[in-house]
Amino acid sequence: MLSERLHARLEAMAEQARDLEQRLQDPEVASNHIEYGRLNRELSGLRKTVDLFHAFQQAVVEIDEAKTILADGASDADDRELAEMQLEEATGEAERLAEEVTRSFVSEDPDDLRDAIVEIRAGAGGDEAAIFAGDLFRMYQLLAGRRGWKIEAMDDTASDQGGFKDISFTMRGKGVFGGMRYESGVHRVQRVPKTETQGRIHTSTASVAVLPEAEDVEIQINEKDVEMETMRAGGPGGQNVNKTSSAVRLKHIPTGIVVKCQADPSQHKNKATAMRQLKAKLYDMEREKKARERSEDRASQIGTGDRSEKIRTYNFKESRVTDHRIKLTVHNLPEVLDGQIDEITEALRQEEVRKRLENL
Repeated sequence: MLSERLHARLEAMAEQARDLEQRLQDPEVASNHIEYGRLNRELSGLRKTVDLFHAFQQAVVEIDEAKTILADGASDADDRELAEMQLEEATGEAERLAEEVTRSFVSEDPDDLRDAIVEIRAGAGGDEAAIFAGDLFRMYQLLAGRRGWKIEAMDDTASDQGGFKDISFTMRGKGVFGGMRYESGVHRVQRVPKTETQGRIHTSTASVAVLPEAEDVEIQINEKDVEMETMRAGGPGGQNVNKTSSAVRLKHIPTGIVVKCQADPSQHKNKATAMRQLKAKLYDMEREKKARERSEDRASQIGTGDRSEKIRTYNFKESRVTDHRIKLTVHNLPEVLDGQIDEITEALRQEEVRKRLENL
């Protein structure tokens, strides 16, 4: 029912869960709320699959017990009849659980439970691309409202014509990264811009990056590796919205990663927010490295995960949204832009599960 390879991986997952349970009982861990929260979240990500695996193991034990009774020639007729019933029921239960635990194994990712940092950048198309970036931000705001998530601004560069040249923000809530992970990539819009006098359709793009937020204990940054620059927070058209140097720009020297935050009047808070963004980027780099090492897992991902990959087109004339990774087209553009993307994300998740099942 379960291949030897999958059985071994599930055994390792169950052992990992037992280790996490023991560590959570350690008084030192319990007194460190950051570490305790990280370990508890990691355990929660394993719990469903491990519980299903334990139930499967129990069903296998019942099968073996029934077979032992039936193989014993000394067993009386009543015992044999009960054993036959137990064998039939336990076999059916084991088959059901084997399928369920397999699907749970390939679909669960502990990172799915994390908060996320989202970055949207206008691409090709000038002012229209910035307006589209604003449309995407609104779409995610409405999605967050429907799912009970909270959005916290980190940094943005507004466009004079509306929208954003770039905007970054944190999304917090249950299962945020799992709900947003398929949004990474290039989004393309095809429509007649408001400034177009001859009714011609223009194509513009905006890129989206979704990063799982890292815990402090997972990513350690040496202060000597970070260059910090302060500046005045700016608004649209270059105007100053703040007369003090509250905006913060951080550069991680070893990797060259640059982050900036100007969301708060407090320089101290902006630095803390920028550090969270920097840690998320470093954590994402580590995830990508591990994904490349696990070639089979990477091959089963929907799309490459590359932010230069065109993932979705929004065509206003036909009220059409097409996700190019799975060749799915829906004709409900207004609803999608109002944050109703569940049909698309669920189809992406199901396809990734299918591909991972093929690789087991």
